[in-house]
Amino acid sequence: MGTVHAKSLDPLPMHGRDLGLHPDDLVEPPEPEQESKQEILENKDVVVQHVNVQGLGRTKEDLLGYEISDVFHAKNLIDVMKKSHIARQRLLRLGIFKEVEVLIDTSEGSDALPNGLDVTFEVTEVKRLTGSYNTMVGNNEGSMVLGLKLPNMFGRAEKLTFQFSYGTKETSYGLSFFKPQPGHFERNLTLNMYKVTGQFPWSSLKETDRGASAEFNFPLGMTNHTLKWEGVWRELGCLARSASFAVREESGHSLKSALSHTMSIDSRNSAIFPNRGALLRINQELAGYTGGDASFLKEDFELQLNRRLFWDSVLSASLWGGMLCPIGAQPSCIADRFYLGGPTSVRGFGMYSIGPQSEGDYLGGEAYWAGGLHLYTPLPFRPGKGGFGDLFRTHFFLNAGNLCNLNYGEGPRAHLQKLAECIRWSYGAGIVLRLGNIARLELNYCVPMGVQSGDRICDGVQFGAGIRFL
Repeated sequence: MGTVHAKSLDPLPMHGRDLGLHPDDLVEPPEPEQESKQEILENKDVVVQHVNVQGLGRTKEDLLGYEISDVFHAKNLIDVMKKSHIARQRLLRLGIFKEVEVLIDTSEGSDALPNGLDVTFEVTEVKRLTGSYNTMVGNNEGSMVLGLKLPNMFGRAEKLTFQFSYGTKETSYGLSFFKPQPGHFERNLTLNMYKVTGQFPWSSLKETDRGASAEFNFPLGMTNHTLKWEGVWRELGCLARSASFAVREESGHSLKSALSHTMSIDSRNSAIFPNRGALLRINQELAGYTGGDASFLKEDFELQLNRRLFWDSVLSASLWGGMLCPIGAQPSCIADRFYLGGPTSVRGFGMYSIGPQSEGDYLGGEAYWAGGLHLYTPLPFRPGKGGFGDLFRTHFFLNAGNLCNLNYGEGPRAHLQKLAECIRWSYGAGIVLRLGNIARLELNYCVPMGVQSGDRICDGVQFGAGIRFL
């Protein structure tokens, strides 16, 4: 938890491992004239009289009051140290301090109580301007990212970020402003301006987006919510001269203005290799209500369940689904539809190569579902156990799904029947490598089944990289 000092409090009625420290690191030899005060502090309630923050420069003091106020409610020495640790974590979470150390001492001065304590947080602020260079892994693509940040811009944990990304399929740059609510860091507002140019070879399509967005994040009970408005000017074009006529028809400019809401519940202990917990994410998007020439209602969800079995093996089940309903007589745009297939969804098929297509160009669909069942186990014979070997897992999988367009005049029963027709599925086994806690790599041997005319398959070894896997 960093460095916590407690003066004139020997012995402490706790174990150092509770705070990540050894008791010998927390105490100094007692002075004889303080023995009576020590006895009081060790065996009775205490009062936190003062909480001080040292090292502030541009940070406003009112922001910190929300984060450290609980320390005043501590009733005994152990409680003081625990609440101080929590306050330290809350200060670091703001992203405006490089270091935070805690000093706990007996109160001194004319107003000092016999059982009074003073708590001091010694902070080191981050620089006014920071830069970063790193690589990122997306869904079967990689990119180099350069960034500049102005943290704590106005003294209340605001952040202005400029980011440039150059990738294998996408190039982008953008400017974003982040503002949290004081005392409630999970409630925050983000404003974005961006330009993104992407290539989609499975559709012989290239797309350039220029847009702005505003999103508000907030927790509600056990759930997290995001409300978002996005306005984007989209320019679609053909990636190759051989692009099909259906793709050429989609070329041109369009303006989308959309409102969306996302609700999520995530009790997993890891986003990449969870061995327990569940995830539920539901997203709704309404375009056209606030302007633009794209009008549709789009719903999609993601569900994942994980259960630990014997010998550190984990059984994981996932289900995805979604539906897009055009509003008015205008058909849906190729850039708004769902896509399915590839090493991150239904394995054994080419990237986004399931469903409607024209002359080899995949056009996406207005409805889809996909399910997966996985058995994850440690590597055979557990090489590198407790170290590098724990980054790897072997897994056996069974995937299935379908993607199609619907006739919305036929009713729900006909829709379900169409989604149940021509199901693509696959099975196989492979090795999974965790990259931090944000992405993973897979090397699988796949056996695709239920292949339909026009599907592109990958029978045998398939490699995948990404942040979201079925």
